[in-house]
Amino acid sequence: MARFCPLFSGSSGNSYYIGSAGAGILIDAGRSAKQLIQRMELCEIDPKTIQAIFVTHEHSDHVSGLRVLASRLKVPVYASNGTLGALENLKIANGSFRALPLDWDGTNCAGMRVTPFHVPHDCVEGVGYRVETSDGRTAAFATDLGHFTEEVRCHIMGADLVVLESNHDVGMLQNGPYPYSLKKRILSDTGHLSNIACADAVSELVRMGAARFFLAHLSRENNTPEIALQTTLCALTMEGMNQGTDFDLSVAPRENPGNFTVF
Repeated sequence: MARFCPLFSGSSGNSYYIGSAGAGILIDAGRSAKQLIQRMELCEIDPKTIQAIFVTHEHSDHVSGLRVLASRLKVPVYASNGTLGALENLKIANGSFRALPLDWDGTNCAGMRVTPFHVPHDCVEGVGYRVETSDGRTAAFATDLGHFTEEVRCHIMGADLVVLESNHDVGMLQNGPYPYSLKKRILSDTGHLSNIACADAVSELVRMGAARFFLAHLSRENNTPEIALQTTLCALTMEGMNQGTDFDLSVAPRENPGNFTVF
C-alpha cells in the first residue's frame, strides 16, 4: 500500500515523502540534511530506503538541504532542465550527486511512476508531479503556482491524494508588512495560489473525482492553518459536499511531523 508523509511544508521549507514500506522518494529537500533525516526517522522512514529526490524548482525553501542530503544518501536528483541549470548556477549541483533531467513521459522509481507537469511560478522551469503507485493509486503534488492552469488540472484530476498550495489569505497579504513589490509578486499569475483560488480548485477537483487533499505551502506571515482550512471547507460546503463523505481535507503541518497517510 502507498504511504504519504509531509515532512515539512511552508515558506520555511518543503519536503514530502511518498512510497511503500520498503522504498520511496522525496519531493523536494527544503530543509537541512540533518533536519530532513531526523524528521524521516521520527516518522519511522528509514533514510536508506529513499531511492531519489524529485525537485520542483530551485528556490531555497525547496532545495536548501539537497546537495548534502543527496550526497549522503547517494541517490539521484531529478529536475527539469531549467531547474538543473539553476542548481548548477547556485553551486548546488556541483558533481557531488547524480543530477538527471526529467522524462516528461514519466520515470520509474521505487516501484512507482513519477510524471512531471509544468506549473506557472517565477522560477526558471517549475514542475509539479503525478505519482502512480504499484497498486494503482495516484498522488499529485502542485505547490508554488500562481494560478491553476489546464495542464495542472489535467495531471491532478482523479488523483487519490492531492497536495495543493493554499499559500495566503489575500486580505492578510494586502494589509501586511510585506513591501509592495513582494505583494505584487505573490499575487501575480506566477506567484502563489491564494486560499480562495485553492478552494475553487479543490471544489472542481472533487467534482472530477479527487477525494483526499492536503493544503500545503502556507505562508507563516499571511495565512493560518485555520483560515486556509475554513476557506476551502466553506467552498465545498456551499457546493453541497461533506467532509468525511465526499472528501477528506487536511492541512500539511509546517513544523510538526505529519502522520503517515495510507491511500
